[in-house]
Amino acid sequence: MSMGLKFKGAAVACLLLATPLAAQDVTADTVVATVNGQDITVGQMIAMRESLPQEYLALPDDLLFNGVLDQLIQQTALAQLGEKSISRRDELILETQRLGYLAGIVLDDTAIAAVTDETLQAAYEAKYADAAPSKEFNASHILVETEEDAAAIKAEIDGGKDFTEVAKTRSTGPSGPNGGELGWFGLGMMVEPFETAVQTLEPGQVSGPVQTQFGWHIIKLNETRMAEAPALDEVRDELAAEVQEQAVMDRVAAVTEQADVVRKDEGLDPAILKDTAILGE
Repeated sequence: MSMGLKFKGAAVACLLLATPLAAQDVTADTVVATVNGQDITVGQMIAMRESLPQEYLALPDDLLFNGVLDQLIQQTALAQLGEKSISRRDELILETQRLGYLAGIVLDDTAIAAVTDETLQAAYEAKYADAAPSKEFNASHILVETEEDAAAIKAEIDGGKDFTEVAKTRSTGPSGPNGGELGWFGLGMMVEPFETAVQTLEPGQVSGPVQTQFGWHIIKLNETRMAEAPALDEVRDELAAEVQEQAVMDRVAAVTEQADVVRKDEGLDPAILKDTAILGE
C-alpha cells in the first residue's frame, strides 16, 4: 500500500467530502471522493482496511484514513484506464477470482457455524470417550554421525560414564546441551527405527546404536506412563479445526451433488491447460 503517493494534475478529477458528518449519518454508501465522476465510498474504505496487513492497523486513525483514501483514489484512476484496454485474458482472470472469493465466503460461513459447544462435545466423545489409555515414553538420546562413534559411546556408558554428561559433550543433536532429554512423547511422534528401539527398552536401559535419517543414536529410556484422555479444553482448538474441516468437506460435497453439473470435457487433452495462447493477448 502506497501511503504517501498521490496523483496530481488533470489525470484525476477528485472531489473530497468537505463537510464532516455525524457518525450516525454515515453509511457504507456515503461518498468520500469522486474520481472522474466515479464515487469512492466509506464502505470501500472499510473493506480495504479489512484486507490490510496488521502493521497498518496500528497507525493513527487520521493517517490510516488518508492513506486508504489516497490508495483508493490511485487505484480508481488506474482502473479507469485499465477498463479501456481490458483483454479477454483479464476478464477470465477476474471471473475466476470472483468465483474463488464467493466460494470462500460460503465456506468461511460454513466453518464458523460448524463450531458450537454441542459439536465440540460430540467430536470429543467420538475421539476420546472409548479411547484406551495410551503409553507414553520419556527418553534421552545421544546423536552422532557414524556407527563406530555410537558403539564407542555405548561402551563408555556401559563402563560407567554418566549418560547425561556424555550427551552434553558428544551429542550433535539440539538436545545435547540438555543432556539429550527429549521429554514425553507418544507412539507416532518419533521416526520408526527410533520408536521401535524405545519400545524394546525397560526404564533405565540404554540401547545399542540405532540408525535413522538423522544419524546414529544411543537411546536411554527414562520412564513410561499411561496417558489418559486429555480434557476437552486442552484439545478444543484441535477439535474445532477438525469439525470445521469436516463441515467444509461435507458442504462442498453436498452443494456439488445438488448442482446440475454437465461435464463436457470428454476428448480434451489435459495438456491444453499449458496453452496460455488460448487466452489471447
